Amino acid sequence: MTQTALKAEPWAVWQAGRLALGTASALGLARFAYGLLLPAMREDLRWTLAEAGAMSTANGLGYLLGALVTAAVVRRWGTAAAFRIGMALTAVSLAATAASDAYPALLAARAAAGAAGAVVFVAGGVIASRVAARAASSAPITVYFAGTGLGIVVSGVSIPALGEHWRLAWVGLAVAAALATVASWSAASTGEDAHAAAAGRVRVRPLWGAALAYLLFAAGYITYITFLSAYLADQHASLGQVVLTWTALGLAVVAAPALWSRPTAEWAATRALATLLAILAGGAALALAAPTPPVILASAIIYGATFMGVPAAITALIKGNVPPADWTATLAAFTTVFAAGQTAGPWIAGMVADHTSTEATLAWTAILCAAASAIAIAGGRTRPGAPRPGAAHN
Repeated sequence: MTQTALKAEPWAVWQAGRLALGTASALGLARFAYGLLLPAMREDLRWTLAEAGAMSTANGLGYLLGALVTAAVVRRWGTAAAFRIGMALTAVSLAATAASDAYPALLAARAAAGAAGAVVFVAGGVIASRVAARAASSAPITVYFAGTGLGIVVSGVSIPALGEHWRLAWVGLAVAAALATVASWSAASTGEDAHAAAAGRVRVRPLWGAALAYLLFAAGYITYITFLSAYLADQHASLGQVVLTWTALGLAVVAAPALWSRPTAEWAATRALATLLAILAGGAALALAAPTPPVILASAIIYGATFMGVPAAITALIKGNVPPADWTATLAAFTTVFAAGQTAGPWIAGMVADHTSTEATLAWTAILCAAASAIAIAGGRTRPGAPRPGAAHN
């Protein structure tokens, strides 16, 4: 892999940066911001940790549904339209979350946000992969996933200051998502939608190890960020510490491309994936080893600098080992695997935490990500950018 492949033309970075508003909205705002709102909603609505975790489970179920229908949406309307529709529906679902305090209504709103977010995630990933192919660079992919950090920073700076006013926070998130929709609208066009109507075939079997590792990662990583604020509350963290922790986490996500563009491009894909997962497991365990403010902050930074590198590594693996015509279908299949994992994770971890403590949620992340790292190593050593002869056969 040459140095040129690690850099991108300004037009590619600019387009990927605007596309990154998709992950900022679908993940940073519509999924991860809930972790900041969980303590206020739990207190106001008198939820158990299992009930609070079920909100993330509903989001995961919606995400699963969205992943399953994305290929059909792309076939019918094209990749750019799928991305734009998903962005608009994400904003609407966030606004709906503020409309009621009835548990079923909130579950439905979280599920809708998950479904719309999955369409954005898959369609945007395909568009970013096309941009990366045209620019002969892996940078657009890592920039796209780094957008998640922007959404986390926006949430971390604004939500804690609102205190118990969680409905107002959801309205603010909806406005931010609507602005992101407008700003990213033209970035979805690549001139290739005429060829995108056919979503292609699913090519998962040659990548079974990565798929299984992705499943465990999804079940593990989501519990950390879902229950991080609840864990901080149990540690009697101040408002300043909560804001600092979340902001640092989000900024670490934004900085992740500078750390992981070269490994994602140059290393064997499973090596990059296994390394990311091992560091993520260590970061989650760090907060348990010494639950002091500096150590928790370090844990959040490590988490932020690695967790979005995992889907970037998966996308690079697909891009390097699957024919371009099959990117959409294969990425949608991996997103379905991912959604299945993150659907079960928060609810199970929440039930365990109800009988123990919120520390169990961090332990859950550490254990599952460590197991995923081991499986990624055992599953093969496929190199992105160098498709194996058999990789095109499922």
